[in-house]
Amino acid sequence: MELNLSRPLAFFDLETTGINVTKDRIVEISILKVEPNGKTETKTLRINPTIPIPPVVTAIHGITDDDVKDCPTFKEVASMLAHFLLNCDLAGYNSNKFDIPLLIEEFLRADIDFDINGRRLVDVQNIFHKMESRTLSAAYKFYCHKELIGAHGAQADTLATYEILKAQLDRYQDVEYTDSKGTSGRPIVNDIKALHEFSYNSKNADLAGHIAFNDNGLEVFNFGKHKGSLVSEIFKKEPSYYDWMMKAEFPLSTKKVITAIKLRGFNNNSVNVGQLF
Repeated sequence: MELNLSRPLAFFDLETTGINVTKDRIVEISILKVEPNGKTETKTLRINPTIPIPPVVTAIHGITDDDVKDCPTFKEVASMLAHFLLNCDLAGYNSNKFDIPLLIEEFLRADIDFDINGRRLVDVQNIFHKMESRTLSAAYKFYCHKELIGAHGAQADTLATYEILKAQLDRYQDVEYTDSKGTSGRPIVNDIKALHEFSYNSKNADLAGHIAFNDNGLEVFNFGKHKGSLVSEIFKKEPSYYDWMMKAEFPLSTKKVITAIKLRGFNNNSVNVGQLF
């Protein structure tokens, strides 16, 4: 089934120096942009991460320090990538949990505030796990009946994710589900807004999941000694906790969220976390 789009949808995949959103860097990015008329455009870039690629990671994606030593840094290509992704919804495999937070972290380090507020985020892995629970290679074989050649290469993984989503739409077009608001009996339809609602974890206030929304829609800590406590209340009672988080190795995107919450206490709700993303 071809995608029903109202604006471009950018499938993307990252190969990185590791899985730590705060510390690790991109070594390869591939983007497949699908236009509403079905036209596609692909960009695949090797990136100099400016830090060593651990051998254990090279063993997975095959990219060495020598392979990227003469490649541009992310900062050198950030403006071009931001322009290429302008007005695009985003899709990937495990992208909501890893690729999108790490990509935003790289943009922030390059002094580009890549805004995802209003963008629809479709995580093909979440759709797959809610239905079947498998890896990307198994998902490709399950939905597309083909072996994934070149797995752990950004371009191969990106193209596979695009094909999987189209196959999922064919397979689940008559399946009903309960959405994030508790409404049952909704079919999985060929609509990016609906796919975003189905695959996005709307309970997270930040991309990394360190801050969550409680049942009243208020931000609470999702880790540590204050887990479940209101962020705003802890910052009032224990201002040093905010200072600790700002100095600790939390993602820059998380620090933006907690700063908005703290400022909200000073500015009479003039800053809203949702405006940041």
